[in-house]
Amino acid sequence: MQKSLCFEQLVHTFSQGCKPRSDWRIGTEHEKFGFYKDSLKSLSFDGPSGIAQVLQGLMQFGWQAIYENNLPIALSKQGASITLEPGGQFELSGAPLFTIHDTYIETSKHFEELAMINEALNIDFLCMGFQPKWAREDMNWMPKARYAVMRDYMPKVGSKGLDMMSRTSTIQANLDFESEEDMVRKLRIGFCLQPLVTALYAASPFEHGEPSPYLSNRGAAWLDTDAERTGIPVCVFEDDFGFEAWTEWVLDVPMYFVMRDGKYIDCAGESFRAFLDGKLPQLMGELPTIDDWELHTSTVFPDVRLKHYIEMRGAAAGDTAWICALPALWKGLLYDAQAEDEIWDVVKDWQRDELLELRKNVTKTAFNTKFRDMKVLDLCKIMLGISQAGLERINACNAQGENETMYLRPLQEAVVSEKTRADIWLYQYHHEWQQSVDPLFTLK
Repeated sequence: MQKSLCFEQLVHTFSQGCKPRSDWRIGTEHEKFGFYKDSLKSLSFDGPSGIAQVLQGLMQFGWQAIYENNLPIALSKQGASITLEPGGQFELSGAPLFTIHDTYIETSKHFEELAMINEALNIDFLCMGFQPKWAREDMNWMPKARYAVMRDYMPKVGSKGLDMMSRTSTIQANLDFESEEDMVRKLRIGFCLQPLVTALYAASPFEHGEPSPYLSNRGAAWLDTDAERTGIPVCVFEDDFGFEAWTEWVLDVPMYFVMRDGKYIDCAGESFRAFLDGKLPQLMGELPTIDDWELHTSTVFPDVRLKHYIEMRGAAAGDTAWICALPALWKGLLYDAQAEDEIWDVVKDWQRDELLELRKNVTKTAFNTKFRDMKVLDLCKIMLGISQAGLERINACNAQGENETMYLRPLQEAVVSEKTRADIWLYQYHHEWQQSVDPLFTLK
């Protein structure tokens, strides 16, 4: 007779991530928009030069295909994977690596492999936070069954969910933690700093081929996606926060689906707590497995997400330099004990309500946003200074004797110039580009 999962098993999904500092790695994920060079339109899945052909082409480099309904929908190789977001955003989820030098090598190799495929297919990829030219109706949806469920549900819980799914791209850094106490502090620091990261990475000022009200359209899309599974959970800033409190929050997030016999069953809006009691309407009397729970945990989308590692999710997409800058920033802040203490002193009294206001405001004004008695630009300078000092103390060097501070360069250049990529592109749009966003598709 099947037994219901106990609460401790659910908690263990997260607590099993605790590991000694010597075992810490850092993982990096990034997305980008594929497009046809002749039309600048987004890639379809099938057909000539479609995404399926890109996946097929990458198999020559040792990537192994993962299929759904006999269609290739992902690739895997040596701890890394390539997956497809709903609108065809092409994502590399990198392997857990020791240094940002390794991340640079991994990312560069990925783009080198893609470049060979791109040339043969006459396509390319756009590395920015929000699709600048095409409407959501112009995006080609990928043939993944889970996305069909989400596509139906999203408009019921927010006005921007379909934009988030089809027209945004991100960079994400994944970090380890040592203990529950360590996780709690890292998570809180992460939630406090995500608005600063959103400002630093503001790179999506256009929509439908014109300037929008936002410097970060990507950030704005997340503000109205699904309040119950996004943003900043209340529990994170409560005194008793820990693995159990996070588990309780995830339990209260409405379900999307379960999988049985390789098929997704639409359970959108249902309660996982009811599932634990055998009362899920779609599977009445059946109890969930740990795989069901892990699938559910993958459908919560807060600014910082706890799995058996911590995902930092506030950055918009960019090229190799910007991709490597994000894990470097977080490593310098949170993998050096002195740096972590220093950044904790900066944010330890920040409150959830003011952070909610800050994450909304930075989408429009980025560096010029006010927080308490400071501008976000000045807070970013403090954050970068602490990170750089942390990376200097860690002093992980490449073969040329250079440490990881070199990867912070694009962030440092942004704060020195006081201009985000969005600011620069808006100026170019009004001057050099003759009020066209098409030059974005050829930026390198």
